[in-house]
Amino acid sequence: MLSTGESIQYPKYYIETEKKLAAVQRDLSRKKKGSKNRQKARLKVAKVHQRITNLRAEFLHKVSRKLVDSADLIVFENLNISGMLQNRHLSKHIQDHAWGKLIQFTGGKAAKAGKLAELVEARYTSQQCSQCGIMVPKTLADRVHLCPNCGLEMDRDLNASLNIVTLGLRGRACGEIGVPTR
Repeated sequence: MLSTGESIQYPKYYIETEKKLAAVQRDLSRKKKGSKNRQKARLKVAKVHQRITNLRAEFLHKVSRKLVDSADLIVFENLNISGMLQNRHLSKHIQDHAWGKLIQFTGGKAAKAGKLAELVEARYTSQQCSQCGIMVPKTLADRVHLCPNCGLEMDRDLNASLNIVTLGLRGRACGEIGVPTR
């Protein structure tokens, strides 16, 4: 979610090709070890994986180019991605989205364009109200931010993105360099 309210929908390449991948992997496992047919089946599996990688990279390059072209300062949450991958229910989706690669691509493109791409601490960005600043505790299932103090009602992700931009701008104004992108 961008701070402008625009949401970028990821195509979920791995999830979509999971059935095809499972079929070619099953085919591979049936082949006799060391045979020519197993070698051919192994190449088919590698080809499916390579296609997923290429589609994901192409999408991330397009998104990072769009982000760099649209703003002079791009601020991301400094997420603990490796820690998030420990959640067995979400790990497949987190890896499929490739957030780290998006940050890496955007940082490289921003540096070449003379723009800034920064990471800010992710702590409480979705809990804090972007209008009045009080903490509004939520679970992951709560998708709407509703502030009891000021009455602000908006999408949880939009509220978080506004907080992230505020943190990035505050860091720039206070002279804090922040955490550079990789």
